[in-house]
This record gives sequence, C-alpha cells and structure tokens, in this order.
Amino acid sequence: MKIEPELCRVEDALGILVGKWKPIILLHLLKEGTQRFSELKRSLPGITQKMLTKQLRELEDEDIIERVVYPQVPPKVEYSITDYGKSLQPILEAMHEWGKKHTLHKRNKNKQQSS
Repeated sequence: MKIEPELCRVEDALGILVGKWKPIILLHLLKEGTQRFSELKRSLPGITQKMLTKQLRELEDEDIIERVVYPQVPPKVEYSITDYGKSLQPILEAMHEWGKKHTLHKRNKNKQQSS
C-alpha cells in the first residue's frame, strides 16, 4: 500500500469517527438494525441525551446514519445506518480487533515489567 503522507485522508476519516460514542453508536446500529432514540440511549449507559443527540446529528450530516421522523403524537424517531455507512463495518471491526490485541499487549507488557 502506497500512501503519500501529504495526500493522506486519515484525518478526514477520523474527523467523522472520532469521539467516545460514535463508534459504539455505529456498532449498535450495525448489530441491532434500526433503533429508536430511547433504545440507543438505553444501550449506551453513561451518555447524556444532549451528547447522543449531538453525535447522531453529526453522523447524519455525514450520511452515515439516517433519521426518520414519523408524524404522530408523541413523535417517533428512528435511526438506521445508511448503505454508505455500512461501508464502515470492516473498519470498525478491524479497530475492535486491534483494540483487543492492544489491551492484551499492554497487559502482558505490564506483567513483564512488574515481575
């Protein structure tokens, strides 16, 4: 793989994915499919309503997720990953696997240092 550093688009990709919650939101939508706001909120203990709203809007602005509002009372809003957003699945899975390996690596390194 030849990547010219001056033309590198990693920063663009990270700008969309960076944040404590975005990858987790995307993994939930990839695994569970379409979800209502309240379902997502329950799936993400610790996230505030304001932060979830912000993260969802940012992902929607990038065409990664789709928001559908149903005209009823009370309003029903559902979120799903777009076909374009599904292209992130292998990247997110690779990041997850690397994160697992890195955690093991650090744990083993710490054990070696404390022995």
